[in-house]
This record gives sequence, C-alpha cells and structure tokens, in this order.
Amino acid sequence: MFYAILAYHVEEAITALTPQEDAALMTDLLQINERLYREGSLGPAARLGATQDACTLRGPGAGMVIDGPFAETKEQLLGLYVVDCATRDAAIAIARDLRRVNPTAVYEIRPISLYLPGVPLPVTQP
Repeated sequence: MFYAILAYHVEEAITALTPQEDAALMTDLLQINERLYREGSLGPAARLGATQDACTLRGPGAGMVIDGPFAETKEQLLGLYVVDCATRDAAIAIARDLRRVNPTAVYEIRPISLYLPGVPLPVTQP
C-alpha cells in the first residue's frame, strides 16, 4: 500500500538555517532517501517552495485563487514522501527515521487511496 508522509515544520526555522546547516540536514535526509530507493519503497519525494509563493484554489465553479498558505497554522507543509509499505507500522518506521535526523519536524502518515504515477521529474535544487 502507498502512504504519504507529509513533512510539517515551522517554516522560519528552516529558512533560518545557514547554507551549511541546510546542506547537512539534506545530506542526512538524502541518506534515508537513498536507502528507501534501494529497498524499492520510495516513490516521489519533494521539498516544497516557500508558503509565501503558494496559492489556494477554492470555491464553486471556476473557483477563486487566494494568495498565500492554505491554512492558518504554526507549522506549514514543507515537503512530502510517497512510500510503498506493506503495513502502516512500516510507514511509521520510515517517518521515525526521517524524524531522527530532523527532530523538530512533524510527520503525518496518511494512506493513499489512488496513486497515478506520472512522468518522472528531474531532480532540482532551489
């Protein structure tokens, strides 16, 4: 079964990292990504752009586009992983690995009821 692991964090804490601190964090996270890839359980993963660049589409008909984050929360959704796990406990174990190297993040684990793989995206860095 596929699970989404949604990574929430206080955005200012991440943007306050020095380039060296951010690179060290990404090195640790990418080691987990590489292991999951070798095990065949890693689907798409993304580090999202700044919430200030986000917009939300809501409402009837064509809807209305609203600038800014989609929720009034202290923590913002900053990234996500899609993992293929046999059990919920296995997905939780992966989230615990991620949290071990990024202990101030919050990870939501949610089953995916429909997964439609698309064209692979190139790896990008901000």
